[in-house]
Amino acid sequence: MSLNPRLVKESFAVVEPVADKAAAYFYGRLFVESPHLRGMFPPAMDVQRDRLFRALTRVVWSLDSPSSLNSYLGQLGRDHRKYGVVAEHYTAVGNALLATIRHFAGEVWNTEIEAAWVAAYTAAANLMIEAAESEAGRSPAWWLAEVVAHERRTPDVAVLTLRPGQRLDYRAGQYVNVQTARWPRVWRTFSIANAPKEDNSIRLHVRAIPGGWVSTALVRHTRVGDTLLLGPPVGTMTVREESARDVLCVAGGTGLAPLKAIVEQIIASGRRTNIHLLFGARTAADLYDLPDLVRMEAAFPWLRVLPVVSHEAGYDGIRGGLPDVVERLHTWTDHEVFVCGPPGMVGETVHRLQRLGVPAAQIHRDTVHGEL
Repeated sequence: MSLNPRLVKESFAVVEPVADKAAAYFYGRLFVESPHLRGMFPPAMDVQRDRLFRALTRVVWSLDSPSSLNSYLGQLGRDHRKYGVVAEHYTAVGNALLATIRHFAGEVWNTEIEAAWVAAYTAAANLMIEAAESEAGRSPAWWLAEVVAHERRTPDVAVLTLRPGQRLDYRAGQYVNVQTARWPRVWRTFSIANAPKEDNSIRLHVRAIPGGWVSTALVRHTRVGDTLLLGPPVGTMTVREESARDVLCVAGGTGLAPLKAIVEQIIASGRRTNIHLLFGARTAADLYDLPDLVRMEAAFPWLRVLPVVSHEAGYDGIRGGLPDVVERLHTWTDHEVFVCGPPGMVGETVHRLQRLGVPAAQIHRDTVHGEL
């Protein structure tokens, strides 16, 4: 069977507008045909459904870019080890996925399109299985980590320091999935807020969001001495060591976490790179990590920290939304840019930067900074 990205994309475009219904159909079909798999998933499936279609959308629209797709599928395969996924599970998932696309594609479905989907899924599954099996001999599927510090910075934000029981290798800018004993089988993503350290400890910046099971548990119910589960580090918003450009970091809320790690990594490398770090929040009280950033700024002459507040008229500093501030402050065309925070802010900031002439290859974005 040969891969035909065009047929896969055209048929998926018919399913995409009804993604919610399709995801519900997929899991219903999967659990009816393979009921033993239900125990691998959380009790509430709403977030899981969203993740399914985000991942599927990325895979489908990356079929014409084999290098980036292979990297993403390898990462996905390694990360799925923490759920207990093994090779035989991919057959059940593939059958349910094919039935779902066939059902919602309706009249456009034919044997040629079915063959294209079978070929695409088989290739993707094989890549994920191979990546998982090769990783199995090198690192655990998940890490036990002890909470060694818990600082409540605001009523809704806490900074947790964790010490994994085994070495956790990662790059500044990456994130991990976290599970608490309070919510078994429910994993949520949080960026690591520090560059790798000799003592193997990591920090997480966590905001408790309404209805956020894991984030609320981490902020309000987690104590020093508790144990968490961590999945393998993932993410591609990392520093390119060969780059000599100055750096702009744009952080909204707890989107600061991976950008702070990136700044720490640049400082530790000994590079005398000029760094502008814009840290935005609604009010001055929400700038939860500002004292530590100011200490970093005082110790590293090439770092400039710029706090930005959007919803406090009396604030004596830079006011406005981060995209507006980025646009009016400076010309960034010769900078390497990293953006993280709420998806709307990230998207608009990236749009403004591109409009200002910053090449897309110099813009690195991430929206994974907490429980979405």
